[in-house]
Amino acid sequence: MEDNSKILIRRRKKKSHDEHHGGSWKVAYADFVTSMMAFFLLLWLLAMVAPEKRAAVSEYFSNFSLFDSQSQQSGASILNKSAGVLEIGRPKPKESFPLKEGKKTTPQELAKMMRMAIDDKLQAMKNQVLIDTTPEGLRIQIVDNEGSDIFRLGSDEPTEKAVQIIRLVSENIREKPNRIVIEGHTDSAPFKTVQKTNWELSTSRASAARRELENNGVDPGRIARVVGYADQELLVREDPKDPRNRRISIILLQ
Repeated sequence: MEDNSKILIRRRKKKSHDEHHGGSWKVAYADFVTSMMAFFLLLWLLAMVAPEKRAAVSEYFSNFSLFDSQSQQSGASILNKSAGVLEIGRPKPKESFPLKEGKKTTPQELAKMMRMAIDDKLQAMKNQVLIDTTPEGLRIQIVDNEGSDIFRLGSDEPTEKAVQIIRLVSENIREKPNRIVIEGHTDSAPFKTVQKTNWELSTSRASAARRELENNGVDPGRIARVVGYADQELLVREDPKDPRNRRISIILLQ
């Protein structure tokens, strides 16, 4: 008797590891590498930016709000290719330099007010107070002159002239809401003792100016940064030992 039954052989096709997972991991890895590249590019750009630009970046992100339409409109980052620097758009404060009358005033208007106050009360020292505006805001520089120092030689103790100037500056800025940056600068004359170099000297002088501001009624909470630059940011670049390079900068941030 013949057996007509057929034997069926079922072969299972084994899927490879790549077929099971597909290529999705490659996409994720490519996204990760791209993100890291963008991150390190950002770090490189920030390293190339001047300190005042970095301060502007910090101030922008400190005040940014998703619920503030002005922040959203002015929050775009702009790469200024012609200048080769990174410029960050920052939110415009709702009230910029408010006056007691309720008016708004610009850094230029406040600079004019400061010059008038200097002319009125410190005429004899007006050539030691330089007032201008920068991308950060209003800058007031108190500088040495030949034979007329604002700090005692090799010391962070302000002279009576410096005390008078800082007192007048305090009177004109203590009612303003703006945060304040204080910078110390020296000339390029070598200065080195056992405990101090121009770096320590410029920093301690900036901190001494901060104390004078606070003693004259400026809110300590408004101080955003106190820093010393030694002789790295000269005012008179053609003469690194010019006494005007020895100075204190007080900046009211926009």
